[in-house]
Amino acid sequence: MKHPSSSPYEPPNPKSAPPDRKRKRLSRQISSEDPTKQQTLQALLAGTQKAQSSAVSTSLTSQRQKSDSTVSSTSPVKTLARGEMYTFASRSPVSNGNGVVDLTNGSPPSSPQARRMTGSLPSRQGFSAHTGTKKLVVKNLKTNSTWDSRAYLEKIWGQLDEALAIIFEDGKDGFSKEDLYRGVENVCRQGGASTLFSRLDSRCRQHVERDMREPLLEKAGSDNVTVLKAVLAEWTRWKQQTMIIRAIFFFLDRSYLLSSSKPTLSELTPQLFRELVFSHDLLKPKTVEGACDLVAEERLGNQKLDQSSFKQAVDMFHELQVYTASFEPQFLGTTQQYVAQWSDEIIMEKSVPQYVAMAEAYIADEMARCEQFALDASTRRDLLALLEDHFVVRKETDLAEYEALAPLLDNSAMTDMTALYALLERRRLGTKLKPAFVKWVDETGTGIVFGKEDDMVTDLLSLKRRLDLTWRTAFQRDALLGQALRETFESFMNKTKKGDATWGTDNTKVGEMIAKYVDQLLRGGAKAIPDVLTTRRASSINAPPKGVILPTAAQIAEEENNEDDDMDEDAEINTQLDQVLDLFRFVHGKAVFEAFYKKDLARRLLMARSASADAERSMLTRLKTECGSGFTQNLEQMFKDVELAREEMLSYRQRLEDRIGFEKGKNIDLSVNILSAAAWPTYPDIAVVIQANVKKAIDDYELHYKSKHTGRKLDWKHALAHCQMKADFRKGAKELVVSSFQAVVLLLFNGVGEDEHITYNHILTESGLQAEANRTLQSLACAKLRPLTKHPKSRDIAPTDTFTLNPDFSHPKYRVKINQVQLKETREENKETHIRVAEDRNFECQAAVVRILKGRKTIGHQELVAETIKATVARGVLGVADIKRNIERLIEKDYMERIEGGMYSYIA
Repeated sequence: MKHPSSSPYEPPNPKSAPPDRKRKRLSRQISSEDPTKQQTLQALLAGTQKAQSSAVSTSLTSQRQKSDSTVSSTSPVKTLARGEMYTFASRSPVSNGNGVVDLTNGSPPSSPQARRMTGSLPSRQGFSAHTGTKKLVVKNLKTNSTWDSRAYLEKIWGQLDEALAIIFEDGKDGFSKEDLYRGVENVCRQGGASTLFSRLDSRCRQHVERDMREPLLEKAGSDNVTVLKAVLAEWTRWKQQTMIIRAIFFFLDRSYLLSSSKPTLSELTPQLFRELVFSHDLLKPKTVEGACDLVAEERLGNQKLDQSSFKQAVDMFHELQVYTASFEPQFLGTTQQYVAQWSDEIIMEKSVPQYVAMAEAYIADEMARCEQFALDASTRRDLLALLEDHFVVRKETDLAEYEALAPLLDNSAMTDMTALYALLERRRLGTKLKPAFVKWVDETGTGIVFGKEDDMVTDLLSLKRRLDLTWRTAFQRDALLGQALRETFESFMNKTKKGDATWGTDNTKVGEMIAKYVDQLLRGGAKAIPDVLTTRRASSINAPPKGVILPTAAQIAEEENNEDDDMDEDAEINTQLDQVLDLFRFVHGKAVFEAFYKKDLARRLLMARSASADAERSMLTRLKTECGSGFTQNLEQMFKDVELAREEMLSYRQRLEDRIGFEKGKNIDLSVNILSAAAWPTYPDIAVVIQANVKKAIDDYELHYKSKHTGRKLDWKHALAHCQMKADFRKGAKELVVSSFQAVVLLLFNGVGEDEHITYNHILTESGLQAEANRTLQSLACAKLRPLTKHPKSRDIAPTDTFTLNPDFSHPKYRVKINQVQLKETREENKETHIRVAEDRNFECQAAVVRILKGRKTIGHQELVAETIKATVARGVLGVADIKRNIERLIEKDYMERIEGGMYSYIA
């Protein structure tokens, strides 16, 4: 067996002397020494032999060589007997007969013979050439200890108990924490950890019950906040005391409590306080309600929240592990009771915008408090759900009613509507505004449709822009509210009412007014756009009509933020046309729009009154995209006719230049437009006496045209013609732009003196005008610009009136446009257009009924009416009574018949 302190075996150095030779030389040296040195050497050899186990180390060999040199140099060597050299003082090892040598029984044999008999060699112990390796057994010596661990534990606990008493008195001196820690460690190492913990637990319980709970119970009769603050003070004190205790008993905590089922010191601290103090029947409700009272006082506005106390209370509840079980339910219950009462009072006392603002502020304050004091996520979630339930769900009827939303829409209160929708959307209730929103849009739109005709389109466009902005901004592009907005617009814009506006027909007035607004834009250009609709004139918006609130400048700027500030007139017109087209999409009776638009387009083309040819083409393209090529076929033909007429006039003028007789008519510059009767509106033939020179020019052009196109008939529409004529007045010559009827009347005053009167009957006879005479004379003698003077002066034309030339006529411009009668639509023309559209719709209805019967053969009345409405909705739907009337007409014409069961059958 190797000795723990011995080095590993090393082979002998080949340069050193052999062991046997060494022994011989050593023996010679020792023999000359004195007996004292012999004994010393023997002891040295005996100790060395005891330290070796199985081999002789190199270090021992070197030591022996050093000893040899020392001995040889001191005294003569005394020769010893062979038996004396190997004599050991200790007992020799004894073998037990099993090959095991017991080293505790003695030393090796004292003589070489004995060593040979036992198989031991001085230099290689435990080895025998005859018997083999021996097993060595080393037995430790046990000493009987006189240490008393129980007495030591009592001694240490006495010191600890004295230290605990000082700690519980809030003292910090009088003991050494290091000595106490060492004592605790020694006790734990001696197996006294369990006893030590039991005594510590008992001592702490005694302290908490006697020194903490009893004083708190004496204050239990005070108010909740006072009790809470007292409990917080004792809890803070208890935590400070246990910090020192944990430092002293740290070894006990780490070595024993962690691996046992008993609570650690960090767990024991809140456990004792929770069981002995907080859970007491008198202290627990007071403590929890005290924390809730701190928040309640702030909610009532009586005082500012004691943030330090509330923060300590929340932390204590978390550390005592009573937050979820005790504090959270009480906190939520108190909040619910307060919020329920507060919300009921506010909704009754305040307006809806004020209520929404206060509710949002209250929710924000509560959520901020949760963040500030690190309340649990469950508390924030349940608290938010509670607030939303009382502020939103239970007040849904009050928030979404018509009386609440209508004032906001009337005043265009974008901020208030945004807040209202956001509050309702907390519980996905934003769509609850739909009934009130639809009702307001329908009432406002219906009032515009059946209101003043002149401002109808302007008000509709303003309303549409404002509602679109409301939907995008306040209602956050809610899909359901957007669909409701479109459906409501479509509903009120197609409402019809038989009356004077539509001449007893059920035509929609919106289609007519949209067509006239487009005519106004295309004739006047950007200057004709109303200020309330011009995006770049927001600062000059006039007062809107009653019931219509226009967007503010900021809202318009936000709506048009992607547009160029320096928008040119063409872009402005295109923007307006796009907005008008948005309204046009809602109109079902597009036949009314088509009739009036065609009529206005004809005047613009014939009178050359279009502000922009590009705008005309752009509008035509929009209509074609929206309604199809069939809708715009006649409109496109009108543009083609104007182009062909221009080419025809170039050919005619070239022919005149080549003719010899051109000089006779050179004072007449004639321009003619050849129109296709099928594509253009129908115009009545009005009899008029044309001047001879003008008549000659007209006949000459007709001869030219018929020479190129055989089989065609020309009907001259003088009511659509306009003329440019020169007139001399006292203040200078002027060029007058007048209609053909006005030109005929003015030519009657050629050669007439300034004071010479011409009677009404004379004008009527010479001009050939009958129905148009009054309007023509009124435009010349009663308007703002008066080239004629009426006698007596009045606004109405009577058969007894006379007329003279106005020699004092003046104008700052050389070229003067007199009010042209043909550019203004008369009541008769408007009535005729409506009646014609109504008749066409009746024919369309009858055609639709016949087509349906051809396909179905037999069909019921209700189903036939529904199919007819569906088939004619694009051109304008008739009322059910009108559809029934058309069915009766078809029965009279033998297109269909009634059969049994209330069915209709087609007659082939």
